[in-house]
Amino acid sequence: MSHPYRGGFAPVTEEITAFDLEVTGRLPAELNGRYLRNGPNPLSLDDPASSHLFLGEGMVHGVRLRDGRAEWYRNRWVRNAAVSRRLGEEPRSTLTHAGMDFAANTHVIGIAGRTLATVEAGALPYELGYELDTIGPCDFDGGLPGGFAAHTHLDPATGELHAMAYFYGWKHHQHIVLDDKGTVIQTRDVPIADAPMLHDFALTEKYVVIYDLPVTFSMDQAQRGAPIPYAWNPAHGSRVGLLSRATGEVRWVEVAPCWVFHTLNAYDDGDQVVVDLVRYPERFVDARLDLGGLPTLDRWRIDPVAGTVTETRLDDRAQEFPRMDERLTGRPYRYGYTAAARSLNDVLGPACTELEDLPDEAFDNTLIKQDLTAGTQQYRQFGRDAYVGEPVFVPSGDAEDDGYVLSFVNNPDRGAADLVVLSAQDFTGAPVATVHLPARVPLGFHGSWIAD
Repeated sequence: MSHPYRGGFAPVTEEITAFDLEVTGRLPAELNGRYLRNGPNPLSLDDPASSHLFLGEGMVHGVRLRDGRAEWYRNRWVRNAAVSRRLGEEPRSTLTHAGMDFAANTHVIGIAGRTLATVEAGALPYELGYELDTIGPCDFDGGLPGGFAAHTHLDPATGELHAMAYFYGWKHHQHIVLDDKGTVIQTRDVPIADAPMLHDFALTEKYVVIYDLPVTFSMDQAQRGAPIPYAWNPAHGSRVGLLSRATGEVRWVEVAPCWVFHTLNAYDDGDQVVVDLVRYPERFVDARLDLGGLPTLDRWRIDPVAGTVTETRLDDRAQEFPRMDERLTGRPYRYGYTAAARSLNDVLGPACTELEDLPDEAFDNTLIKQDLTAGTQQYRQFGRDAYVGEPVFVPSGDAEDDGYVLSFVNNPDRGAADLVVLSAQDFTGAPVATVHLPARVPLGFHGSWIAD
C-alpha cells in the first residue's frame, strides 16, 4: 500500500496567520463567522503514525469572514500533550479517557460557544479558542463517562446535540445527548458484540439510527502491529438499529453486509425510517483502508415492523463527504451535497485503479448537488489538481437551497488553496466569491460553518 500522505493529502509544515485576504467576487455580507476544517497533518512523515491516514495529528484550518471581508486565515495543530512537547510547549492538561490522548483530527464543530476538534474510538475532543489556539481536552465539565465521537448531529427543534461513542474496551456503544448549553443531559449504553467501529450514525425525530457493521476490533491485527487494528469481519452480522429517543429501546433489523462512513440525512416516514448514506461494499479488508470497493450514494428504507431494509441506489458515482441543510436534520428534505474528488484515489488505492484511465469529465474534482426529489444531479467541476474538499451548506433564506456551499479547493496555478463560495441555487455558475489563501490546504476530513 502506498504512503497515504501524498498528492492532495501531503501535509503542510508551518502554521500561518494572514490578514485581509484577497477576494475575487463579492462575499455575502450575511456570512459573519468562521469556516473551519479539520484533517490529519503529521508533524513528520518519519513518524510511524503517518503510515495511516487516520493517525496524523489534527490540524484545523480556518477563515474568518465578516461584513463582506475575509479578515484572517489561520492553520493550527491540535495540541495534545505529545504535539505540545514537540513544539516546545507545556501540555495543556493531563485529562484523558483510558489513557488515550489524541490530537483530534476528524471534525471541528461549534457547541454552546465552544469550538471542539473531535475524533472517535474513545479519545476526548479538544477545545479550541476562537483563533484556533488549543485550550485542552474536553469532557464537558465531567459529563462524559468515556470518550466522545467524530460525528455529531444537532436536532434543529430541540437544540440537543447527539453523539454515538465507541471504544474497543467496551461491550457497548454509548448514546450521548448534550443540551443547547453544552451540558451532558443523557447517556445510554447500547450492548454491542465484537467492538465494531462506528464512525457516524443518523438521527430522526423518533430514533437514533445505529450502524452495526462487520468492521470490528481485531486482536490479531493489533498483535501484527496494524496501525488501526480494525478489520472486515464477515462473521459479525450486519444490522441497523433504531434506538427510540423516547424509551431507549432498540429495534435491530438485518441489512446486507457493507460499510458506512457517513450519513447524508435520515427521517421518519410513517412507521418506516429513510436513511440516505454513502455505502461501501466492504472496507478495512485485512485492516487496510484501500481495499473494499467504491462508495455509492444509497437509500435505506427501514421497516421495523416487517424487519426489513430496502436498498435503493441514488447515485453510482464514487463520492463522499455528504452534507445538507442542517436545519432539516432528521426531517424530510430534498437537496444534498457531496464531493467526488479524484484524490479519493489516494485513499482508495488499488480498489480504484480503474479510475486512472477515465477522461477528465468522467472523474474530476467535483462537487455534486443531489436533487433527491427529482433524482438528478448538478456538477461543479474544478479540475484534476484542484483537491476539492467537503462541501458545507450555509443557509441564507428560508428555502432549503437558499444559501451557499463552501469548500476549500486547491488552486494549482497559485500552489495555494481558495475558499470557494458557491450559490446553492446557481450551483454550476461562477462562484459568488473566492477567497485566496496564502498557503496550500491539504485534503482533510470534516468542517463546519460556525456563525458568530
